[in-house]
Amino acid sequence: MLRSVAVLALDQVAPFELGVLAEVFGTDRTADGFPGYRFTVCTADGGPVRTSSGFGLTPHADLGPVEEADLVAVPAHSQGGPVPEPVLDALRRAADRGAYLLSVCSGAFVLGAAGLLDGRECTTHWRYVDELQRRHPAARVRCNSLYVADGRVLTSAGTAAGIDACLHLVREEHGSATATRLARRMVVPPHRDGGQSQYVEAPIPVTPEAPTLEPVLSWLIGHLDRPTTVDELAARAGMSARTFARRFRAETGTTPHDWLTNQRVLLARRLLEETKLSVDTVADRAGFGDAAALRHHFTRRVGTTPHAYRTTFRDRVTTT
Repeated sequence: MLRSVAVLALDQVAPFELGVLAEVFGTDRTADGFPGYRFTVCTADGGPVRTSSGFGLTPHADLGPVEEADLVAVPAHSQGGPVPEPVLDALRRAADRGAYLLSVCSGAFVLGAAGLLDGRECTTHWRYVDELQRRHPAARVRCNSLYVADGRVLTSAGTAAGIDACLHLVREEHGSATATRLARRMVVPPHRDGGQSQYVEAPIPVTPEAPTLEPVLSWLIGHLDRPTTVDELAARAGMSARTFARRFRAETGTTPHDWLTNQRVLLARRLLEETKLSVDTVADRAGFGDAAALRHHFTRRVGTTPHAYRTTFRDRVTTT
């Protein structure tokens, strides 16, 4: 269970990206029923560092808390000199003992310098993906992902994607309901899947480029339990099926079928976490029709069966 978070602040650390980690994990919301964390900002020697905005930052501690933290996070920083070897050693030890490792934006270069991206899928800000791949050819860098979770190593793109990655981790550790409440508290989208550009659990805002999708997505979210077709959705949007499919991919980064399947899996996760409904009933309410279809899609997207997910989640909640 995630209880302690250590953030590594290197020289020229980006204050906004550090603030993302502080907002999710360093703000005490236990009075409102949210989980609490021991949150520590660490530097290599415990001394102050200068931020990329020019002001100084005084940390809580040196690298000591990194040795026991459940999550070690690395925010973005201006890439000047080499990463101090004690920092790299601390990251390797954290990985060896099974801690979560999370980078925001160019923080991925620190994980890469520690050898922790070799053989893993990862990402960073789109401006830096080519350089990350060049420096770490053994890494499998994904250039168009908001965030990537490969085992217990999470890497994210720009600032907002760092929030997405943090909420993903909250969802994995504490469940969809907690992550959604936290997102609402922070006034950010409850869920954007890492592999797509704009997977959302709630309707996306209207944009000048795509003013018609919001009502369709709103309707879909409210009717996940019923079968639907692209032709029906296109008719609701007042488009031909071909135009609708093209507009849908442009705005969400995926196909209507994949987007809808993802939303149904998210609903199934909430029902498994929050209710005692049978797997058959969960499958019906989430729009999969039967338990076999639910197991197929759930296993592909979550990596475990619905029954195992429910058991694991309840075990986690019981130990908090």
